[in-house]
Amino acid sequence: MREQRPREHSNFFSTKFIRFLGGKNLLFTLIILLLLACVIFMFGKVSFIFTPLQVLFEVVILPGVLAVIGYYLLRPLLGILEKWRIPRAWGILILYIGVIGVITLLVVLVYPFLRDQFTNLAQEFPVYFMALTQNVVEYLNNSRVNEYLANMDFNYEKVVMNFTTDIIETVKDTAANLAQGVATGITGFLSTLTGIILSLVTVPFILFYLLKDGEKLPRFVMKICPPRMRTGLHDVLHDMDKQISSYIQGQILVSMCIGAMVTIGFLIIGMKYALLLGFLAMITSVVPYLGPVIAITPAAIIALVNSPFMLVKLAIVWTVVQLIEGKFISPQIMGKSLSIHPVSIIFVLLTAGSLFGVPGVILGIPGYAIFKVLVTHLFKLFKKRYNRYEDEEVQKYDV
Repeated sequence: MREQRPREHSNFFSTKFIRFLGGKNLLFTLIILLLLACVIFMFGKVSFIFTPLQVLFEVVILPGVLAVIGYYLLRPLLGILEKWRIPRAWGILILYIGVIGVITLLVVLVYPFLRDQFTNLAQEFPVYFMALTQNVVEYLNNSRVNEYLANMDFNYEKVVMNFTTDIIETVKDTAANLAQGVATGITGFLSTLTGIILSLVTVPFILFYLLKDGEKLPRFVMKICPPRMRTGLHDVLHDMDKQISSYIQGQILVSMCIGAMVTIGFLIIGMKYALLLGFLAMITSVVPYLGPVIAITPAAIIALVNSPFMLVKLAIVWTVVQLIEGKFISPQIMGKSLSIHPVSIIFVLLTAGSLFGVPGVILGIPGYAIFKVLVTHLFKLFKKRYNRYEDEEVQKYDV
């Protein structure tokens, strides 16, 4: 007898159109998105409940970030002291004494010189900027562009001088308004200043407990999780720690090297305010790609006003510094631990800066690195759960 096949019952999910769109997976995805939208909508309606948490976050974020940066900078030194069989508490005390000594030396020896250079530069920068615009006008007067602009009845000299005057007046008005705002809102200013001081005062205490018990935190987190999740959670925490540690330690060391090289190079070519410009390059180099552009701008204006040859020497020094940093220093210090494409870094900096300002620019890259670790491990769990990705197939497309 001929074997009869079981009759298939047609339903909504077995239609060709629904199967083409994804079938049940499509419906479940839409339901999840709808529920997520409802949750976001409800949270928006009761956002006042989370106001205390927002205030707590704003109070804790500054000392917390500073303490974490100090923790990752001092942790390698503390490990060296422990290898010398120095107790952890005594090692932390030795590090504190060393940090206080370094800060004291910087304040006593370096700060007065930087303060005087900054004051002189702030007073002379409008003169430099005015001289730069005059040089531009003289160049245009002696070039062929002058003939074309004259035929167009375009008074570029007046436009350039008005633009320069407007910039200088805007800077002066901004400074005056800022001083007036501080004078009128002295209460708010003092309260903000008091909050910042209190936050800075709490940093050493938070840093002490991080150095003392920071290694125990991952084990504590894993103990409160189910046993089957501990292995994956350990990998996530380990990768996060590696990413943050590599970025903070590496970026600080790279910035210090850039500051030292810029200062030495500017001193060799006879650039004015060499130490101040080198310090500015060190500070701004914490932000990749965008920082060097900010640091080179005042130096370029000063060099261009002095002489075109000084601008050439400045370009040579800056090129040499960037080549040494890009080819030797960063690969040796940073390595490829972050594995973030330069285009991704630029987009992250622009987006984080637009959303959160200066803190977003500073914290955008480590935050992106942490987010990348989470997404990578979630994708690994997804592959393990559904088993739809074979290693042999993936290897075909590896480059």
